[in-house]
Amino acid sequence: MDVRADQTGAGAGHGISFNEAFRVWLRVACLSFGGPAGQIAVMHRILVEEKKWISEGRFLHALNYCMLLPGPEAQQLATYVGWLMHRTAGGLMAGGLFILPGIIAIMGLSYIYAAFGNVSFVEALFFGLKAAVLAIVVEAVVRVGKRALKNRIMIALAGIAFVAIFFFAVPFPIIIIAAGLIGYAGARSGRPEFAPTGHGHGGGAAIDSMLGEAVPDHVRPDTARAIRVGALWLALWLVPVIALLMAFGQANVFSQIALFFSKMALVTFGGAYAVLAYVAQQAVEHYHWLKPHEMLDGLGMAETTPGPLIMVLQFVGFMAAYRDPGGLSPMLAATYGGLLATWVTFTPCFLWIFVGAPYIERLRGNTGLAGALSAITAAVVGVILNLSIWFALHTLFRETVPVHAFPLNFDMPVLRSVDVPALVLAIAAATAIFRFKLGMLTVLAGSCAAGVALRLAGVI
Repeated sequence: MDVRADQTGAGAGHGISFNEAFRVWLRVACLSFGGPAGQIAVMHRILVEEKKWISEGRFLHALNYCMLLPGPEAQQLATYVGWLMHRTAGGLMAGGLFILPGIIAIMGLSYIYAAFGNVSFVEALFFGLKAAVLAIVVEAVVRVGKRALKNRIMIALAGIAFVAIFFFAVPFPIIIIAAGLIGYAGARSGRPEFAPTGHGHGGGAAIDSMLGEAVPDHVRPDTARAIRVGALWLALWLVPVIALLMAFGQANVFSQIALFFSKMALVTFGGAYAVLAYVAQQAVEHYHWLKPHEMLDGLGMAETTPGPLIMVLQFVGFMAAYRDPGGLSPMLAATYGGLLATWVTFTPCFLWIFVGAPYIERLRGNTGLAGALSAITAAVVGVILNLSIWFALHTLFRETVPVHAFPLNFDMPVLRSVDVPALVLAIAAATAIFRFKLGMLTVLAGSCAAGVALRLAGVI
């Protein structure tokens, strides 16, 4: 069945069938390695540059909104764009497919881990992949930066954002709020540096996207609809939590999983990196669901499989229920625990998009908001650069040393711990992308093959 968007109104003319969109979103999902920076890079490359579904400006506008939300911004961005293209069904498809490969991969690795105690061979399989993802992330910083940093003020905002979050550990929401206030004030004062980036924001700029810049008919803020949609998604999220608490009480492991990860869904601003330290502390020291090295093993799984890094929470829920299965078999209880953690983590993401996106999309022409989002876009470049360097530190170095000398707070690499094979693979992948312009799939496949070859040769 070839399901298309409503054929009335501005959003109908894109001509992208639901089946075609399914194939593209599945491709995006299967390539969503490398944390938020890598995932945003993949989506930008496929949706904006290759398929030309949406314009640069619209992509960045949606990304800015998603960066303000709790939860994994890349998954929410996929949901937003899917919703723009094919209404609620498109949002469900894009957002659901984005996490499906990660759910399957983490669940499979969790079974292996619980049964055999380690997944070293699987991690070795993804060794080369991480090096390639690092090169893709760097390319994303360069590409987005060229488009978003159009003047010295925007470059300065990106630099300040990077220094603040990397060297001083300034909370992500503070950086974004500050950038937004600066951009709003700059735009209201008429400063040309805060004019919005991207196509279609004025002056008859050419529209180079299938969706165009017009507002689709289904993007219509409606308070009654927002209340209905919000009530539905709140029920899908919270009814299972309340039912577990009423049926088993707060001491039950499933009740604890539902309640704890529901709280996490509300505070995961700035992506997974900002909250995983707290999750690790609570899971290890308070709930005793995991041992410290097991949390690191789970993080390794999430870093080397497709999907948001926050998918590590599925592993935590899996191991929690595996250790306390009650009357169930350990593996069955663990399966339920992992899926429950995933459900309460990602269901709120759909709530934020389906309720808030119509209002955000309608505000794209507001001068003050456009200036605020332009400044946020610049700050986001700095944040992506921070994530890129974080990923590089943990890919290319076996050891890092935390520096805590007020006000500094960052990780410094131990130079003698450089992972030479990873460095060589990363340089080769970057050369393939920047110098020879090879496709992403080719680079990923070649890096994976190189990683496997290095393991067989005993180098890694």
